[in-house]
Amino acid sequence: MTLSRIAPYLQATPLTLILAAFLVLPIATIVMVSFWDYDSIQIFPDFVFTNYEETITSSVTWKTYLNTLKYTVIVWAVTLLVGFWVAYYLAFHIRSTTMQMVLFLVCTIPFLTSNIIRMISWIPFLGRNGLLNQTLMSMGLIDQPLEFLLFSDFAVVLAMVHLYTLFMVTPIFNTLMRIDRALIEAARDAGANAFQILTNVIIPLAKPGIAIGSIFVVTLVMGDFITVRFMSGGQSASVGLMMANQIALLQYPAAAANAVILLVLVLLLVAAILRIVNIRKEL
Repeated sequence: MTLSRIAPYLQATPLTLILAAFLVLPIATIVMVSFWDYDSIQIFPDFVFTNYEETITSSVTWKTYLNTLKYTVIVWAVTLLVGFWVAYYLAFHIRSTTMQMVLFLVCTIPFLTSNIIRMISWIPFLGRNGLLNQTLMSMGLIDQPLEFLLFSDFAVVLAMVHLYTLFMVTPIFNTLMRIDRALIEAARDAGANAFQILTNVIIPLAKPGIAIGSIFVVTLVMGDFITVRFMSGGQSASVGLMMANQIALLQYPAAAANAVILLVLVLLLVAAILRIVNIRKEL
């Protein structure tokens, strides 16, 4: 075999080794541990389906997965709505490329701080004696503090939208910037109004960015646990939080089984998104 024929394999070898060491091997380890048995003090290397049976047959687990899917759908819808209009404004209403980049960098400023700090910053704002309640009461709009603002599903969704909207803005903005402005001018010359241009030209051409942003948001929300823990005040649950609690109780096989099921579920959601939008073909 000549050097020219083996050169592609040699070039792919470093990346293959990295993926095998840091992706394939950890996932294989999790899958293996998910079939082990355990008790209150130790783990037994074995091959049992107990962890999966307990997970699938538990009504609490089903409710937790459904709750996680609820968060995912709501956060995805809100981030898509907000992210698309932010990206649209930056791409089509800001004429200067320099100003576009400046405003886009302004959107990334919150990422200079920790996710936890940005999430916790909502607590003094939404609390019973927080800034929002005090402002509404001083304006006479409410007579008593709104209880649903903090330690509720509303607080969880609000914090997740705050944390993950930029993951929707970035790919959509990149896709919108690649749209040939001549297509929009042609649609306008053909008599299309602004809404028709948006629905028939811009949104179809933005589908790859929407799909990529959706994949980012869906995977991040499905695996999130710290936001649910802090912003729900322990009154709600997610799959990630359930696994964190199992790990804290040293129930590693059960947590591994949930991790495998969650991974399969996320892959199915990603596959559904890719089924709707062929990113490689669209790009």
